[in-house]
Amino acid sequence: MSMPEIASRVFHTPLLVTPAKAKSFVAGLGPRILGVSEVAFQSDVEPVATPSAAKPFASILDGRLSHEIRMGERDGYALRDGVALIAVAGSLVHRGAWVGSSSGQVSYEGVSAQIEAACMDHRVKSIALEIDSHGGEVAGLFSLAKQIRKARTSKKVFAFVADHAFSAGYAIAAQADRIIMPEAGGVGSIGVICLHADHSQQLSDAGINVTVISAGERKADGNPYEPLPDDVRSSLEGEMQQLRQIFAENVAAGRNGAIDLEGVLSTEAATYLGAEAVKVGLADEVAEPAEAFEEFISETNGRSGLVAPFASNQETKPMSKTAKTTNPSAEEQATDQIDETTGAGDEAPAAGDDTPAPAAETNSTPSASVQTPAADAAKDEHDRVMGILTCAEAEGKEELARSLAGDRSMSLEQAKKHLAAAASAAPQRQLSAEMEDDDADLDTSAGAVAPANLAADAVKALIHD
Repeated sequence: MSMPEIASRVFHTPLLVTPAKAKSFVAGLGPRILGVSEVAFQSDVEPVATPSAAKPFASILDGRLSHEIRMGERDGYALRDGVALIAVAGSLVHRGAWVGSSSGQVSYEGVSAQIEAACMDHRVKSIALEIDSHGGEVAGLFSLAKQIRKARTSKKVFAFVADHAFSAGYAIAAQADRIIMPEAGGVGSIGVICLHADHSQQLSDAGINVTVISAGERKADGNPYEPLPDDVRSSLEGEMQQLRQIFAENVAAGRNGAIDLEGVLSTEAATYLGAEAVKVGLADEVAEPAEAFEEFISETNGRSGLVAPFASNQETKPMSKTAKTTNPSAEEQATDQIDETTGAGDEAPAAGDDTPAPAAETNSTPSASVQTPAADAAKDEHDRVMGILTCAEAEGKEELARSLAGDRSMSLEQAKKHLAAAASAAPQRQLSAEMEDDDADLDTSAGAVAPANLAADAVKALIHD
């Protein structure tokens, strides 16, 4: 049984895939694809696994898919504690009929849609790419690489190799701010490969003569019905060199100084394990991916220690401190929230506390009147959170204000712009506000209480986020 559509994805087209992966594919499925009893190799070269011919859901021109992912209408990235986790596992193909991994293949357009959705999702603070791929097709790859580099300008992007990032897989990993890989993991294979299938002997043995009629001197170059002429081979080799140059330029741009273009080209498509990959500049750190991912989540949220368990469609919330028995003011709650996220509240005993402070290792204790850098940072964060929650632009948009305040990278001025541009939700909340006013203390005017309660509730929620 001949499979011409699949064969066209493997032969006579440039591939970014490791030789071993390509050769194993041809040896296993080549006879079925080409309709022959066996496939002979003239040299140690190899192709890539085949993609589906189904109509793709992910379009290059139609951006609705990223919107559907963002709205939860279609499965996409998993979201954990502000980190979007995007899996890039298997053979990488252009125009795949899926968003994530399907039958061991990943669509460039599907990954692109997830990147776009994550960049526009206000819940996402950072992006993690989980990569395990031996490579794939050239078409569609470099556009995705540029998109990931652009995403780095707004959100931190880390690549976690588990356990392979070869060829096209490495081209994607290289675009991240940082590449983390296990000790026995592999990266590299920065090169291009192309296969030519010569059916002339098979056809001759079967008594079949194929006549190729074409217009244009180069139109029939590389056709499978005759041996590959030397001039056509040279032309194809030149094309592979051009694509290799583009590949290397994208890697160098993504690595941002860790390895330059000359260094990338000097690898000559070699592959590297853990520590050696870090040494040559193709990776940044050797660590177990799962442990490194936990640290990335903690770093993203400005905290240390254990993080919340995994959740795919909604944020998980860490345990909060024991609630106070009194009703603190909005500013007190803001301070509590800052103390919890920065650890500032544990730096020194509270004023009036008779418990002696532990001696510092330097045997010197700064005066209470001296403002420390940690205290300055805590005050700045307090002012930023309160500024967002109580600004005039936040009126009627409390949920959005809470979300923006929870993003430490969001300045007060940026938050005001987002809030000013957002549609007001005040009409929907008017009845609820009036009911809260009815329950307010009769000795205090509703106008005086509502703003404080609004800020207090919002900051309390941020403590749990």
